Amino acid sequence: MTKITFITSDNESITVEGHSGSVMQLAVQHGIKGIDGDCGGVCSCATCHVHVAEDYFEKTGQAGDIEKDMLEFEDNVSEFSRLSCQLEINDSLDGLVLTVAK
Repeated sequence: MTKITFITSDNESITVEGHSGSVMQLAVQHGIKGIDGDCGGVCSCATCHVHVAEDYFEKTGQAGDIEKDMLEFEDNVSEFSRLSCQLEINDSLDGLVLTVAK
């Protein structure tokens, strides 16, 4: 199981475990505040915007072109921004820390 910690806008730290699917799906399943996934994970709404903790960014890698295009329309974008629908759960993400974008 891969453990992922979400830091909500209320500064609440919530750690959940998953073994497959997207990080967005995992967040929605566990009711993580601020992760809506309105488009169902097809990278067309940016309601799953997160900031990857700098120490883990190398593990997630850079956003793809479509993801970058979506992030251009989002507020509070940083160099560590990702859409959680584009992050697939795997063993290398174990311990990942994500801050939900405001």
